Amino acid sequence: MSSPLTEADWAALRRTTADTIETIAGQVGLPNVLLPYQSKAVGLLEATAIRVLFIEKSRRIGMTWGLASYAVLRAAREKTAGGMDAMYISYSQEMTREFIDACAMWARAYAVAALSEDEFLFEDTDPADPTETRHIQAFRIRFASGFEILALSSAPRSLRGKQGVVIIDEAAFVDQLAELLKAALAFLMWGGQVVVCSTHDGSENDFNIAVQDILAGRSKYAHLRVDLDDALKDGLFERICLVQGTDWSAEGEAAFRQDIIDFYGEGADEELFCIPAMGSGTWLAAPLIEARMMAEAPVLRLDLPRDFLHRDRLAQRVLVAPFREELDAVLADLDQSPLYAFGFDFGRVSDLTVGCLLAMDRTLTRREVLSFELRGVPGEEQKDIVKAVLTAVQTRLVGATFDATGMGWTVAEDMGRRFGLREDPDGAGLVMAIHFSETWYRLEMPPLKAAFEDETLYLGKDADHLSDLRAVKLIRGIPRVPPIREGEKGRKRHGDYAIALALAHFASRMQWREFGYEPVAQNPSRFEERGPEETLDGAFRLAGSRRKGLW
Repeated sequence: MSSPLTEADWAALRRTTADTIETIAGQVGLPNVLLPYQSKAVGLLEATAIRVLFIEKSRRIGMTWGLASYAVLRAAREKTAGGMDAMYISYSQEMTREFIDACAMWARAYAVAALSEDEFLFEDTDPADPTETRHIQAFRIRFASGFEILALSSAPRSLRGKQGVVIIDEAAFVDQLAELLKAALAFLMWGGQVVVCSTHDGSENDFNIAVQDILAGRSKYAHLRVDLDDALKDGLFERICLVQGTDWSAEGEAAFRQDIIDFYGEGADEELFCIPAMGSGTWLAAPLIEARMMAEAPVLRLDLPRDFLHRDRLAQRVLVAPFREELDAVLADLDQSPLYAFGFDFGRVSDLTVGCLLAMDRTLTRREVLSFELRGVPGEEQKDIVKAVLTAVQTRLVGATFDATGMGWTVAEDMGRRFGLREDPDGAGLVMAIHFSETWYRLEMPPLKAAFEDETLYLGKDADHLSDLRAVKLIRGIPRVPPIREGEKGRKRHGDYAIALALAHFASRMQWREFGYEPVAQNPSRFEERGPEETLDGAFRLAGSRRKGLW
């Protein structure tokens, strides 16, 4: 992993930006000085509903510069307009010095009255040992509004008793982030805000743990993620060219991007693309998985011979019949009072096909009621099996998600025709095709882990399923199944059940609405009112008379 940006680099970066603000504003106008991702962060904070915001970011994209503009906007206002003190904390004294310089620059750009910019020392006393007192150097800007921007170089206890906006920059690198957050969150009681902004410093860092809690839905904090590519798409390199007085070109931007990636080397994923390092271990602990295997959920397996398609239709039906009888019996006994969600991971040659059906009760606890595994089963038979499962719970089904990789798309498409194809999680339709990506795993796997940890998910007991869940690893900080298959030749597994379960859990969280209706009775048609003596030939004659205008 690359080390944090040096103080000299940071100072040079800030000086370059601050010295050219007038040039930038002159060419793009002051309202457009902030790039879209910087404006988005400021806009989220201006929204009164956003009280705590966590920002995952790439290095060298000017996010701190944008947050300095927000600090000035808040501190320069009168109290009746929402004005309040703004406090900035980071791990480096040089960073805090540069933040104050950036704030002074924004104050000049906004033409607001800043009465003074100074340095001072304050006493940081340990309540447990009042005799141990440290003098901390700090920086501040005072405004005519009566509020101030205060920048500190560490995590002082003096946050307690203050009020306002707190910006914790490069939070992954400060000492005792959890304790600092405890002090900062007290600001919320009187209308304050907390901004936690950082690049990553490992998957076990308190900053990443907090981000994962947000993605899992266990935390109500707001979240924003801006990696290097996001920043480039929003015009970062165009702004760099403007500052440096050079012409922009697509080729130049591509070369700039590659140079930055090469500079960070192995640390590029973490430093530039918001992917925490140090994560290569098992994602779920075996004791945790076993503790959740308390549901009565049969696992039905169908393994067909290699020459299945070369046999006649009767022989094929005989091979499938025992599985279908067992499946139909399980489906017939399903309780129709809970809601249901279904996940389907497609496999045909190397991998298994796995289907997982979850029931969801009024407490939103998910409980597995059925899973099936298919090996060597052709697409037609797979579609018949899936159709039987979905039909059995159709009136209580909230969603079904399908692996749309390769041939899996054909199953999703056919089921979508019958049950309604959903284009996005908030749309209509019961069936949604999922094209797996790093973004999908990054966003949708944390809620599944949270369900294990919060005891809101119960599974059937099965050794293979335990092995599949244990196969999920943190790869580049993202939970997913590695490409290595496990097991004996011809019976290898590839974490297939884990993917089906993740899809089912995702389906259970999709937006759904329950409604009831009463069908209107239909009157019989004229043909249904005819007597039995009227033949089909008579019906044709009537139709012919209608065409001639006689009816």
